[in-house]
Amino acid sequence: MQITTEAECQTVITTFELTPGTCSDVLEALQDAYRDFIRHQPGFLSGALHVNDAQTRIAAYSRWRDRGDFQAMLRSEEMRRRNRAIAQMCSRFEPVLYDVVEVFGPA
Repeated sequence: MQITTEAECQTVITTFELTPGTCSDVLEALQDAYRDFIRHQPGFLSGALHVNDAQTRIAAYSRWRDRGDFQAMLRSEEMRRRNRAIAQMCSRFEPVLYDVVEVFGPA
């Protein structure tokens, strides 16, 4: 996965707020979703999962060909079912769509 301002794609960062006791369950559900469903959807380019040290937050980073592809995946019955199950394990989650405006590397 290479992040660049020249890429014409949609970046989505979803944050999940949870307790350390549910972190592994939510992470497993997300891994299953990416492995078995999300990465097979039209327009999916790449994705990554991140967990903070305290295991109270998960961030999912994904890139899509365009906004419509991401929204179609979210609206699918399969993803709606998965998101309902995930929502029961965490206090909240929120996908936000972003555009890359600048990339920095080492000096």
